Amino acid sequence: MKYFKKILGDRIYLSPKSVFDEDIEKYTKWINDSEVTDYIGSTSKITTYTSEKEYLENLAQNKEDVNLDIISLNGDKLIGTVSLDSFNWIDRSAVLGIFIGEDEYRSHGYGTEAINLILEYGFKYLNLHSIRLDLLSVNERAHKCYLKCGFKDTGRSRENVFLNGKYYDLMHMDILENEFTGDYIKNKNIK
Repeated sequence: MKYFKKILGDRIYLSPKSVFDEDIEKYTKWINDSEVTDYIGSTSKITTYTSEKEYLENLAQNKEDVNLDIISLNGDKLIGTVSLDSFNWIDRSAVLGIFIGEDEYRSHGYGTEAINLILEYGFKYLNLHSIRLDLLSVNERAHKCYLKCGFKDTGRSRENVFLNGKYYDLMHMDILENEFTGDYIKNKNIK
């Protein structure tokens, strides 16, 4: 098995970041797909296989952040990535990042499940108090998903991101530990 069930959910599991050639190729494809990158604000970036390999290898070696692959339980297929980074241990806060790269897995609840798993991990295992994120105002699908997971709107930076000839607002959201009540991780021994 090339993936590891670090955090197990109902339909997916989160595995430590992989650096297998076929996964690097898949990430390179996703990061050059405007269906993915328009919503994460990185379409202007050119990504080669070599640069993505170096980036993923650095993520895999990074011991300060939590970088996980999202793997489907049905077929052990890599479908996306989720992370917690920019930790502030005094404030007990971090930043969430996620995308579902495989088109057929978008809008079917896989992102919601991955977020709930990483939130539980962040609050109940890493002892975080606050997890925040930013998103483009045009990313309505993600906004609905984050609201469903318990995030609250906390503000916006007006016309902050330039994309496809226009400026878009950058929305800010967060969730506090006492606002998260989920019990999603299936492979924990202590209940």
